[in-house]
Amino acid sequence: MRELRIVFMGTPDFAVGSLDALINANFNVVGVITAPDKPAGRGKKLHQSAVKKYAIEHQLKLLQPTNLKNETFLKELKQLNANLQIVVAFRMLPKVIWQMPKYGTFNLHASLLPNYRGAAPINWVIINGETKTGVTTFFIDEKIDTGNLILQEEVTITEKLTAGELHDILMNIGSQLVVKTTQLIAEDNIKTIPQAHTDIKSAPKIYTETCKINWNKPLTKIYNLIRGLNPYPAAWSLLLNGDEEIKIKIFDVEKELITHTYDIGVIISNKSEIKIATINGFLKINSLQLAGKRKMDAKSLLNGYSFYTNAKML
Repeated sequence: MRELRIVFMGTPDFAVGSLDALINANFNVVGVITAPDKPAGRGKKLHQSAVKKYAIEHQLKLLQPTNLKNETFLKELKQLNANLQIVVAFRMLPKVIWQMPKYGTFNLHASLLPNYRGAAPINWVIINGETKTGVTTFFIDEKIDTGNLILQEEVTITEKLTAGELHDILMNIGSQLVVKTTQLIAEDNIKTIPQAHTDIKSAPKIYTETCKINWNKPLTKIYNLIRGLNPYPAAWSLLLNGDEEIKIKIFDVEKELITHTYDIGVIISNKSEIKIATINGFLKINSLQLAGKRKMDAKSLLNGYSFYTNAKML
């Protein structure tokens, strides 16, 4: 059995699940690398990453480099004398880092590679209406998410599942896959498979424009976009209500596939319900957020807000 000395690299909550699983499995984590603190919120107070908070709480050696090629950082990393590096939701590593440990550097990715390589796999599988996804561990190489596969585990995507819910499912399953992969490396029992590189779907970074709803698309595509961006960064639309044009974020929705004669984007509401007419049905909005307001359910909004008869989504 190999004696592992592990450096863990990660930043958000998704990574904390794997780090916690490694600690609970009694692996020797000799260092944690995470993003530098960033100003956040109206007061621009410095915000610590979820991984940093966990590392401090568990008294783990912590490094927060601004530049991964910085000589001082590379020296500190070498001094940790790690023989395995594990990466979960971090950033692209230079070759000098991923080649450093004797037993390599592996990454946990939240998709069934080679499909959905990139920054936002959890969002894109739902936006694209996939019925399955999963998690993959693989050894890092020069390109993004292209290295040899180690282990995979598949997950079913149900029709109502949101990105937030899928995130938590994959975080939990992924953390156990990280432990299983680490155990195989400790036992010197790793078998890898090269990835295919043709005819694959990607998961690029999501921008504000990606999140804008096109009401001319079929209802199911609109529905998938909204749940694929719920709760973050959230799908949005412009609401024309009388002379007022308001940006609105939409979260929980239901779809009603039905023939109707309404114009696309028209809002149909009563005291407790908001529905939007689409090409082939209605989208019922259960929770939403008007610009400058808090997120609320439809009934709460309708208590103090009314739609004109010609109100519509643009």
